[in-house]
Amino acid sequence: MEGGMGGGGGQQELSADNVRGIVLALLSSGFIGSSFIIKKKGLHRAAVSSGISAGVGGHSYLLEPLWWVGMITMIVGEIANFVAYAFAPAVLVTPLGALSIIVSAVLAHFILNERLHALGVLGCVMCIAGSMVIVIHAPLEQEITSVKEIWHMATQPSFLLYVASVIVLVSVLVFHFSPLWGQSNVLIYTAICSLMGSLSVMSVKALGTSLKLTFEGTNQLAYPETWFFMLVVAICVLTQMNYLNKALDTFNTAVVSPIYYVMFTSLTILASIIMFKDWSGQSLGSITSEICGLIVVLSGTILLHVTKDYERIPQSRSLYAPLSPTSATRLNGELLRHVEEDARRTDDEEKVLRRQEMY
Repeated sequence: MEGGMGGGGGQQELSADNVRGIVLALLSSGFIGSSFIIKKKGLHRAAVSSGISAGVGGHSYLLEPLWWVGMITMIVGEIANFVAYAFAPAVLVTPLGALSIIVSAVLAHFILNERLHALGVLGCVMCIAGSMVIVIHAPLEQEITSVKEIWHMATQPSFLLYVASVIVLVSVLVFHFSPLWGQSNVLIYTAICSLMGSLSVMSVKALGTSLKLTFEGTNQLAYPETWFFMLVVAICVLTQMNYLNKALDTFNTAVVSPIYYVMFTSLTILASIIMFKDWSGQSLGSITSEICGLIVVLSGTILLHVTKDYERIPQSRSLYAPLSPTSATRLNGELLRHVEEDARRTDDEEKVLRRQEMY
């Protein structure tokens, strides 16, 4: 079976499938990033009209057309992301998801007046630069003609060992660590999401490739392997949703998001390397460049989230900082209560949006 590899040493030209995968991944990032802003505007508009925000249990946003525009935009983005995995390796598609954070941050700066400061700009530049390095040195997509070939990859000893390790780790985390430290350690829930997410992406790629072949005229729906991959996708996604909800309800979004993205991306790329042999036949220089590009993307993502969380705190404090000592004594309690309520409401709304965006 062809590994989609060029000569061992030189830079490879992007195949037509890789180009399609990159375009779809970029479109996906654009749609998903903008959907976050549209939905947030819809949530604010619904909260103003009804007096009850989504973060405290309100569902008036379901009657808000703007929120539905954002939801449809997100669904289009997720579909594009799903199809991208059918054309390009996960080691290429997954890191490009960081670009949705850039789209969201830039649009928030201009539309929501959420300032993007120097460190945020640096994070955006790092994500773009790292993504370009990954695209330039990414492996080519393998030529797959049947779901049977994917099944053979999924049942090779090395990947079965990875799957067994994931199942054991998730079981230990769920049944032992989660009841004891799940509410105090953010790594418990995010690790469960990330481990299951790596398997879900492998199954999504297998299912997407099967559907792609079916639409091209080679029916893969007759094979039980296709339906098995579909079942795995459902199980993994439901597990991810459950524990992502727990993480977002327990911890600050700005803490959960970067940790989840870093763990999920790293484990997904590891799983893809094991199952699809993405690095087989690539030169050491190309592999090193991809790793460096990934590190730059992950660092930029963390920087974007940390900057956003850091900048929210001084803005709240500035509401009562200029007061005189006498006024501060009299009004500090009331102002602090309003500030805390506003911050909590904003954080709750972001949790609702992050749940919808990160699935």
